Amino acid sequence: MEVKLDKQYPLDVDAERAWALLTDLKATASCMPGAEITEQVSETSFKGGVKVKVGPAVAQFGGTVDVVEAVAAERKMVLRGKGADKGGSSASMDLTAIISPDPANPAHCVLNGQAAVIVNGKFAQFGGRMMVQVSDMLLAQFVENFRQTALTLPVSDAAAATTAAEGAGGASAPGAAGAAVSAAPIAPVVAREINGLAIFWALIKSWFGGLMGKKA
Repeated sequence: MEVKLDKQYPLDVDAERAWALLTDLKATASCMPGAEITEQVSETSFKGGVKVKVGPAVAQFGGTVDVVEAVAAERKMVLRGKGADKGGSSASMDLTAIISPDPANPAHCVLNGQAAVIVNGKFAQFGGRMMVQVSDMLLAQFVENFRQTALTLPVSDAAAATTAAEGAGGASAPGAAGAAVSAAPIAPVVAREINGLAIFWALIKSWFGGLMGKKA
């Protein structure tokens, strides 16, 4: 079964820091609940895993991630990943991620992602619609963790000057812009595994909510 995703996520962080985080695959992987990079095989190939928890049961997926293309001038990253668990289920993914600056606000950017995911085995029985819903939930958590982590990275002199100038234009009190630039957000606490039971329950609530909405 194949699922295709095309998403855009506005971020309140400059493109430079977002790109710096995206090119650090180990740090980026840690933003996804349950995922981690365990070994760097070469400059462009990595080994890792994803842990999925459903109640007391825990499933571990192992696999590889390869950097197919990284274009700094375009802030474009193309990744290819594949993995499997001991139960015979497998998945592969081709992902293209692009960081686009926000023309209206240099302190913000947009994370664009296009992915084609192929799932085989027991997970394919859930169907494309449910897989898309689950993917949306996981991506939302990933993006929030990515945003928070990117905000903890140091700001370059150019980005800091731009942010300070914009803040000075709209600040109501002297020093407000400087305080905004120097504030250091706390690094996010990322779940160690994906809680499949929580995802399933959220989908059930979403389904009932849609059903009641149709009746109304």
